[in-house]
Amino acid sequence: MHKQIIVRDLVKPVQKNVTEDIEWVCDSLGFARGRDLTHLSTRLVAALLERLSNERGIPTELLAEELDVSSARVNHHIRNLMESGILFREHRLVMLRGGSLKSAIEELRKDANRIFDELTIIAKDIDATMGLKNR
Repeated sequence: MHKQIIVRDLVKPVQKNVTEDIEWVCDSLGFARGRDLTHLSTRLVAALLERLSNERGIPTELLAEELDVSSARVNHHIRNLMESGILFREHRLVMLRGGSLKSAIEELRKDANRIFDELTIIAKDIDATMGLKNR
């Protein structure tokens, strides 16, 4: 499965506010993209975090009902969040990778490091082939 990991360096919220902190995390990870004018991805992550403190996983139909949007829209955003690597599905349930937001972000960091390690290996081979020297 392809992953798209986006990391944006945004100014952190000054005051501790869970809603603003969730928005900052989602914006920093590029979850609200393109036509997501209603910030459904961010609302979805917030709903998931709230629900997952008491439940192992959540069906998308329940999320759609809770957010008052169609299951199709929720599934679209869930697929994008799964592509980023922060969520996964087990049967019909949506789950946060690692079981917590902190664990999910640590897993994303490992994914990014692995990708950069692979890029470095190939870049080194390209440099050698092209006769470029590293400093």
